[in-house]
Amino acid sequence: MQIIQKYFPELTTTQTEQFAALDELYKDWNAKINVISRKDIDNLYPHHVLHSLGIAKMLRFKSGSSVMDIGTGGGFPGIPLAILFPEVQFHLIDSIGKKIKVGQAVAESIGLQNITFRHCRGEEEKGKFDFVVSRAVMPLVDLVKIVRKNISGDQKNALPNGLICLKGGELQHEVLPFKNSAIIIDLHTYFKEEYFITKKVVYVPL
Repeated sequence: MQIIQKYFPELTTTQTEQFAALDELYKDWNAKINVISRKDIDNLYPHHVLHSLGIAKMLRFKSGSSVMDIGTGGGFPGIPLAILFPEVQFHLIDSIGKKIKVGQAVAESIGLQNITFRHCRGEEEKGKFDFVVSRAVMPLVDLVKIVRKNISGDQKNALPNGLICLKGGELQHEVLPFKNSAIIIDLHTYFKEEYFITKKVVYVPL
């Protein structure tokens, strides 16, 4: 939990309590339904919570924005972002029902009011959002094909509406089709832990 406060020192008491509660909740749920690798659950805060918050280094969503998290798994990056941006509405979807169940239970336990869940494939979701976020769900080209229909035409943020992804490793080939419009930031610029050396945030306007 200290690592979250280190990089986000402006958290309110409520936000701090919500982030702190995630450890026990995810350990408890993960013992029943495997949403995080068993050997990685002890790295919940750096590898999952802080990594999710890396999206905030690309863009601080304005109050009243709406964001869809596609392929959320047990709630990443959607739940940490919903804690960080209480005035933004988040909609988390995943094709695996039991993972959505975990996300719902965690969000309910910490009292998140700005979040909804749906068990469905990305192709089935017809809602409109300012941004779609995801965490290494699939190649960018495939993801863009699925979510382009979900991007609202109303602009209210500092960046035009689009897709913001957490990615790792070599991205040159993957970003090639969007090279004139994509923005890539290295998370290691902001988060100094070794884990983030290869981690990036990719933004594609849609």
